[in-house]
Amino acid sequence: MAVRYLDERVYATGDVVFAEGETSNEMFIVQEGAVALTKTVAGREIFIGTLERGDFFGEMSMLTGAPRHATCVAMRPTRLLAIRSGELLMKLRRDPTLALEMVAQMSRRMTYLEALLVGLTEHNLEVRRELLKVMAKAEFRSDDPKP
Repeated sequence: MAVRYLDERVYATGDVVFAEGETSNEMFIVQEGAVALTKTVAGREIFIGTLERGDFFGEMSMLTGAPRHATCVAMRPTRLLAIRSGELLMKLRRDPTLALEMVAQMSRRMTYLEALLVGLTEHNLEVRRELLKVMAKAEFRSDDPKP
């Protein structure tokens, strides 16, 4: 029986999965291959990380409706599963452990990004300032509750 909430997508090396600034209502799970995430800050492209089999990405834009915060490119032939927001909610209701796995992974990403920011501070304070401005605009709009 086919899984209804997943849509398989295949990408060749160098194909753009999505670009920074695009809007979308789906996230992705890497089945085969690998993708790279980059972000443009102060006119420069910054490498954020690589995701491989079993990793998921794109959930922030899907859950918030905000534009994509990064660009995602296939690093080699890659097969992804795309899942839309309503379908994710149905899956989470059926399998609450998935929500816990997602929260754990998102926490690890925050730790990684904090370390990246520290590294940027040590090497280029101006880039860090620009990144913080971008993050502030994207994450803490005036209509959002403050952390």
